[in-house]
Amino acid sequence: MKNHYRLLLGLVLGIVLGTVAHTHRDVAWLEFLNLNLMVPVGQIFLRLLFMIVVPMVFSALILGVFDLARHQGVGRVASRTLFYTVIASTFSVLIGVGLVNFFRPGDGFKVDRSLFEASRDNVQTISANAQASKSFAEALVSVIPKNPLDAAVRALDGEMLSLMFFALFLGFAFHLHQKSSGKNELAVMGILDELFHASLKIVEVAMKIAPVAVFAIVFNTAFKFGLEIFESLLYFCAVVVGGLLLQQFVVYSLLLKFIAKRSPWAFYAGCRDVLLYAFSTSSSNACLPKSIETAETKLGLTPAISRFVLTVGATANQNGTALFEGVTVLFLAQVFGIDLSTGQQFQVVLMCIIAGIGTAGVPGGSLPLIMIIMNGVGIPAEGIALILGVDRFLDMCRTTLNVSGDLVIAALVDEKPSV
Repeated sequence: MKNHYRLLLGLVLGIVLGTVAHTHRDVAWLEFLNLNLMVPVGQIFLRLLFMIVVPMVFSALILGVFDLARHQGVGRVASRTLFYTVIASTFSVLIGVGLVNFFRPGDGFKVDRSLFEASRDNVQTISANAQASKSFAEALVSVIPKNPLDAAVRALDGEMLSLMFFALFLGFAFHLHQKSSGKNELAVMGILDELFHASLKIVEVAMKIAPVAVFAIVFNTAFKFGLEIFESLLYFCAVVVGGLLLQQFVVYSLLLKFIAKRSPWAFYAGCRDVLLYAFSTSSSNACLPKSIETAETKLGLTPAISRFVLTVGATANQNGTALFEGVTVLFLAQVFGIDLSTGQQFQVVLMCIIAGIGTAGVPGGSLPLIMIIMNGVGIPAEGIALILGVDRFLDMCRTTLNVSGDLVIAALVDEKPSV
């Protein structure tokens, strides 16, 4: 059986069996099985992937910038990456805002105060994270790390941009050093190249247990939440998923067809494995190693460009998250009967586009930013509790679009002939 079929089988079995087990979640042995088998298997797989994110990002960015500086040019690739990221994010947010205004899923929604009580601790945690956010000036300065080693240690806890900046700067510095010294090769580049390919080998090892791990992760989610969480928020979920599908199969397909000159369906077929990983893990960072491998081996993208775009994109290109944030803010405004003016909605659009460029690529990373946007337009902060029940499922959906968007941007920047 081909790997993507095994992954799909694990995904479907996890949903079905987890949902069935949820109806008997009070049975002691099922709870024991989930806690002592499913959760550890899923976490082992995720930790194997997270374990190599830092060395892979570090080596891939240095190698990518070094090679680009010698050939295609870093400035051109970076500017094209930023341009297409902003364009894709803008379309994404506008689709979400347009759908939520047309279908108005929050109208007539009855606020269940018990949800606020049940989620009080989670809301307080999210609120604390939102309040701890830095101003624009502070965030801009903090991108430059005082201690690169400290940034590497805390990369998966919000310091990834700082690590990326250091790697980008160091890669360009290596190019300047080679140019001034007249050397044909730098020994350190060989070491970094070996580190990068060793990281890919670890990915290969992790992929051996991927179908089982996907089953375990999805089973755990379905076992804990079941399908009841969708009953009161079905309309909201439908609007979010509908927007994500439009971005994926209309916007991305048009960009691939007319700008990248590639067949959208052939492109998506090459991405299917990594998109299943994205759906299962809800983490752009965890999917980064597989995304890089897919770009180079299945999509035929130029390694220097794909490594640069994908490593930057894992943090800076969150189209699915931007769409979700826009829909959520306007949905909660409708729930609380707050009529946002055109100017306020435009403010929401801009904030979502900016927030999408910098949301942490980990499960639940968008929630503090949603609360910041809510505060900006006067929506009660406790409203975030209404969507916590379905956030895990929607996180899986939007992460899939985030990862797909990174690969699409890489294809647009690469400008290779159609494959």
